Amino acid sequence: MSTLARPRNGRMIGGVCAGLARRFGTTPTTMRVLFLLSCLLPGPQFVLYLALWVLMPNEDEHTAW
Repeated sequence: MSTLARPRNGRMIGGVCAGLARRFGTTPTTMRVLFLLSCLLPGPQFVLYLALWVLMPNEDEHTAW
């Protein structure tokens, strides 16, 4: 498993789904579909996405450590 960071390449909006997909070893499309399906359920999914967008570092910033 790789570290949790938003990649510079392969982003759609913020790169959150692409970063999560890379971390958990799945495709970004699968992660995006899972996120969209989860939005059909009650809960704070969109708020969680925004929080991850703010909190997850960009790939370049993360590798600079």
